[in-house]
Formats: sequence, C-alpha cells, structure tokens
Amino acid sequence: MRLLMPVVDGHRRPHGPYTVASALLHRLVPGVLERSAELVAAHDIEIRAAAPGLRDLVPARRVTIDVDLPDDERILVPAPRRTLRLANGIAEFVRDVVPPGETLVVCNGAEADPTDAELLDVMTRRIPPDVLRIVVYSDGPEHPEDSRAAEELWDAVDRCLREGFLHAVAELGRLGLARADPGGELWWRFAQRTATALGGLGRTEQAREVWRSVRTASQDPAVHAAGAYGMAMLDARHSDPARRDLVRAREWINEAIAISTLLPDPLERAFKLGFDRNGLALIELREGRPEAALALVESAIELARELEERHPVHRMVLRANRARLLAVLGRTKEALDDYAAAIGIDPAFPDFYLDRGNLLAKLGYHDEALADYESAMRAGPPLPEAHYNRAELRIARDDLDGALADLGRVIDLDPAFLDAYINRAGLLAGLERDDEAWTDVSAGLALAPGNPHLLVVLGQLETAAGRHREARRALDRAIEAAPGLAAAWGNRGVLRFEAGDVEGAVEDLSQAIGLEPQPDLYANRAVALRALGREGEADADDERASRTG
Repeated sequence: MRLLMPVVDGHRRPHGPYTVASALLHRLVPGVLERSAELVAAHDIEIRAAAPGLRDLVPARRVTIDVDLPDDERILVPAPRRTLRLANGIAEFVRDVVPPGETLVVCNGAEADPTDAELLDVMTRRIPPDVLRIVVYSDGPEHPEDSRAAEELWDAVDRCLREGFLHAVAELGRLGLARADPGGELWWRFAQRTATALGGLGRTEQAREVWRSVRTASQDPAVHAAGAYGMAMLDARHSDPARRDLVRAREWINEAIAISTLLPDPLERAFKLGFDRNGLALIELREGRPEAALALVESAIELARELEERHPVHRMVLRANRARLLAVLGRTKEALDDYAAAIGIDPAFPDFYLDRGNLLAKLGYHDEALADYESAMRAGPPLPEAHYNRAELRIARDDLDGALADLGRVIDLDPAFLDAYINRAGLLAGLERDDEAWTDVSAGLALAPGNPHLLVVLGQLETAAGRHREARRALDRAIEAAPGLAAAWGNRGVLRFEAGDVEGAVEDLSQAIGLEPQPDLYANRAVALRALGREGEADADDERASRTG
C-alpha cells in the first residue's frame, strides 16, 4: 500500500469543516500549480472554500458580488446542496491529478464534519479504487472540547455560513450562544446564524427554539422584526408542503412588517420593510395570489430605490423574484428584462441563469436557453440542475445522445436525483435499450417506491418482454397513484390491445387523449378502432395524428 500522504486525522476539532479536504489539497495543489495552473484555476472556488490556507496560492477567478459587502448586506445563504457541488469539484480535481495506485487513510472518521463525510463518500464513488483507494476508520487521537471564547468562535461561524457549511454553523453557533452575553450584539449574531442554519438543514423545531430565545432575550425592535421574519419563513418554506402553515406564517410576517414600519432609521426601514414584504409575497404566491405577490415585490423594489448603491444583493433578489412572478402571469418580455437586470447585478451568481434559461426554453428560444444553462455551469462547481435542464432542452431538440450524456452527468454528480433516472429510463426504453432502462428504473424505484413515472416505464419494459401480468400490475399502480398521467393510460391501452382486450384499449387510449392529445395516442387508438371494424372513427384518428404530428 502506497500512502498518498501521512494518515489524516479527520476529527472536526480543531480545524472544522473540510479538515480532510484541506489536508489533501495542501498536499496536492502546490505541485499541480507547477504543472498546470489552469487546472487549479478551474477549481478555484472549491479549493479556496475547503482550504482557506491556500488562498494566497489560488487567486479567486469566479467571484460573486457579496464577497466584499458589509455583514448586513450579505443576505443570501448558500443552499445545503452547495457542499455536494464542492465535493464533486474536489473529487474531480483529485481524480485528475493524483497518480494511480495511491491510498488515502483517514482516522477519526466517525467524528468528521459532514462536509468531509460527504467528500469521502463522493471520492469513493467517483474515483476508481485503482487510482485512489480510500480507507477510513474510527479510531484516532482524542481531542478536547472546543474551548474558544465567543469572539473566536464568531469568525468560524461567520465563515462557515458564508460558505454554506450549515452543520458547523449549527454546532458552533450553539457554543457561541452559550458563551456570549444573552441579548447582546454578538449573541444576536450567533442566534441569527444558528437559526438560519438549522432552518436550512430542515431542523425546523430547533430553529424555532432559537428564534423564541431571541424574543425572550432582546427588546430591540429590529431584532424582533428579524425574529418574526425568521419564524414566518420556517412555516412558509418548509420542505414538506403538507407541513407548511401559511396562516401562521402570515401572522408572523405581519408582525415583522408592523415593527419594520416603525424603525426610526430611514435606510434601515426601507431595507427591512422591503425584505419583509418580499417574504409576504412568497406567502401570497403559495396561497395562489400571484398578482398580490407581484404588488408586494414591486413595493419592495420602490423602497430599495431609497438605498441607492447599498444592498445590491437585496435588489438583485427582488428583480429576480419579480421576474418569476411576471413569468407566472404570462408577462414574459418583462420577466426576461428583470432576469437580465438581476444577472447584470451579479453575473457570477448561477441561479438566475437557470431560471431565465427555463423561461427561454418554454418560449422556444432554445439557443438562448442553452447559453444560459452553460453560463450557470461555468459560474461555479459542478451543478447537476444545469445539466438536467440542458438534457430536457436536448430532448426537445431531438438530441438524444446529448441528453443521455447530460443525464448521466447528473446521476454521476448526484445519485439521488430522481428526475434524472425517470427521464433517462424513458429515453432508454424508447431507444429499446431495455437492459439499461431496467437499471435506471430499479435505481429510481429504490429512491421513490411507487413513483408513477417510473412505473410507466416499468410497464413498458414488462410489455416489451411479454410479461403482461407484471406490466398490468405496474401500470395499474401508476394510474392509481397519478390518474392524470396520460402516459400511464396510453401504455395500458397498448398493453390491453396486445393482450386481446381491444375495447379496453380504446377506453384507455381515449382517457389518455382526453388528458394529453398526442399523435401517437391517436395513431394507436386508430389501430384499435380499426380492429373493431370502426373504420370511420379510425380514419378520423389517423387524420388527427397527422394533423398534430
């Protein structure tokens, strides 16, 4: 066994997130810089995030606008999935530069920060073992409890929130809360970061407890307004739609707005009130009132004019939110203008390229949509969603090989990306690559048992294999789960025809046509009608098939 480097202690204390990644990158990057500075530059974001000690060696090439903003203007928190993007970027860098036959050994694996645990999983999955063998074990030296004072902890918490290391923020933030003076400025900053991280991780009740402690400890109006906003968003943004409480969210956001309206400083009032109205717009949208949501966002944009050059991220978010609402209301030209304005404020922020690309694709501007998806890909570490969206665009353009390549990339980056399995399985089945389609259906159903789209593909595959009973069972389950899914009815119609139930085939194909009139459905029903001797109806369906094709 040839060790790439001495055994790495993966314990999250004392170095925090990406302890393993930092040690590994410190071992590799200096040597790679001598051979290929371009390769290092291509991974500047990942390297600088995971190994801040290398920042002097690795200049920032892709920088978002919030890097140099003051604390109160940095309002965006990276999504939890950002660490998966970083892990994939680091894994690709390591795979490209490590000499074959090396072994990486990590001790204290059970005490590693989730960022390192995720990275080790990604590297194990994506780097062939004959290139880099990874050995992780739990034993290792013990480390004392974190004894840093609140002021020292603050720097770590602030950096971790900026980078999206939410588990570390939640852990270190609690330590900071315990060591800062309750109700003081530093305590409040810990509380705000900790609650935000807990909410982002889906630990809603824990986040709610932190916001409650804010209300108990502080009499500052701005703090109470922020706490009320935080409570509202826990209810409005819950990851499980069934657990969203929009009534309670409205109660909290109304309290936030009422307090913000009374703030004495005009700039703080304009920012906070606009921020809160933007939150209320989300609630209005989720209650089915996009016009009311749009009016709120536009009022927030008007308030932001008072801020002049301050709070550019806030202004960017408002323009993008207005673009989304305008798109919902069918005002696509105005939506595209707002997306352009948002992207103009920060061209290095990838999300709005994706949103604009989706709108452009829907409007049939495929070349422009493709450019936006590829801009999103270039803006940062590997982004599965951009490849997924490009795959859908390629399907629409009948570039099936390109679509399959993109879907494969999505699954490589994120094996839990269910929709990628659904789309790739469907494409493979349509190309009669049934063995590969079976693999994707099996993987997808392991993630989401009973998914109706996968059950439809399963029904297709079982039908093609002549296993009519199994095919019928799969398609019946798909229809039961999603009675509005035309593909389920259409495929069951084909199956019933093959099984000799021609009347049943016509019934199912008619149901499918009622949901989604497609040429192939008309053509298939024409065949069934002709088998029943209903020539006139069959001719009419053939005509419809040619007219809609």
